[in-house]
Amino acid sequence: MKTKVCFLIDDDEDDREIFSLALEKATNSYSCITASSGPDALALLNADAPFTPDIIFLDLNMPLMPGKECLQHIKNNTKLANIPVIIYTTSSYSKDIDDTRSLGASHFLVKPPGLGILTRALKRLLSGEELPYFIDHSS
Repeated sequence: MKTKVCFLIDDDEDDREIFSLALEKATNSYSCITASSGPDALALLNADAPFTPDIIFLDLNMPLMPGKECLQHIKNNTKLANIPVIIYTTSSYSKDIDDTRSLGASHFLVKPPGLGILTRALKRLLSGEELPYFIDHSS
C-alpha cells in the first residue's frame, strides 16, 4: 500500500516535531514532510519534481509569509487546489476561522495542549471522519 503524504507548514520546530510524533502514533498510512515557512513550502510545492501531498496542515502565524497568504497561493494553483488544507494554529479567533474557510480551508484545528489529544484529532481527521469545521481542543 502506497504511503500517503502529509505536509506540515509550521515555523515552530517543536510543533513540527510534536506533530510528526502524533501523526506516527495516529496512523501508519501517512508519512510527514515539513516546511518551516510559507516561501519554503511553496518552493517545494511548485518545484519541477512532482511533490503533491495528500493533505496539508498550515500554521497561520508565521514570519516571512502569513498562513492566509500561503493558503491563497495553494488554492490558486490548479495542481494544488483540490488538496485539503487544515489550518493548524494557536488562534481560535472567529475572524481567522471565517477568513480561512472563505479561502478554501477544509478544517480549522486549534493546536491541542498535548501529544495524546493531537494524536486522537489526527486519527479522526485522517480516517475521514466527519468533523465540525472548527475543532477546538482547549476544553
